[in-house]
Amino acid sequence: MNCIIIDDEKMARTILKTLCNEVKSLQLIEEFSSAIQAMKFLNNTKVDLIFLDIHMPDFNGLDFIRSLKNPPKIILTTSDPKFAIKAFEYDFIVDYLLKPITSSRFEKAIAKAEKMTVSKNVTSLPSEKTTTKDIENDFYVNIDRRLIKIDLPSIYLVEAKGDYIKIKTEEKEYTVHSTLKKIEEKLPASLFLKVHRSYIINIKKIIDIEDNSVLIKRDVIPVSRSKRPELMKRLDLL
Repeated sequence: MNCIIIDDEKMARTILKTLCNEVKSLQLIEEFSSAIQAMKFLNNTKVDLIFLDIHMPDFNGLDFIRSLKNPPKIILTTSDPKFAIKAFEYDFIVDYLLKPITSSRFEKAIAKAEKMTVSKNVTSLPSEKTTTKDIENDFYVNIDRRLIKIDLPSIYLVEAKGDYIKIKTEEKEYTVHSTLKKIEEKLPASLFLKVHRSYIINIKKIIDIEDNSVLIKRDVIPVSRSKRPELMKRLDLL
């Protein structure tokens, strides 16, 4: 199993790295001192298992878990036992290791992860088709090295601007270095629709429709000819 370590403490990462090297079935491919660094890595790299610390500055382990679209198996590592019950609300959490981690306890956790592989592939994939984006009410964007939480229903418009996208909400606007395609994957299909190559709208925020455009707040948004039938079909469901 390919794995990564996320822990802000260097000594903790060193101990976990040593334990990983003692297990032949594990291949440690990277370690991170912050969850934000790991998120960027996971956008382009698939891993089988994450060793995740809960208490980290700025963005803790549970926030990190909630931000994952398709989470792999996760083993939590912490010196604080109080989050154990909450952590196991997620079916991809394999185990909860309390620091200091012993070799025998570590091996038991890995054995659980290996056994979980078959059942996860068989039982969890159908539910993943529902996807986190259809369930969660918020997501995070990376702005100036900070992760900012945005309430999904408050978004009324997403506009592509070159290498950036502008996210407009009821309260403020955010400019994010990303693509419209990437942000579309994170938005719930029950609320949002890409109506033009440069625009995604919240269909529940539409004020008026005229010809090939929609009015949302004070923004008049073009609707491409190919997207108009889909928009009309979606409005029938409102």
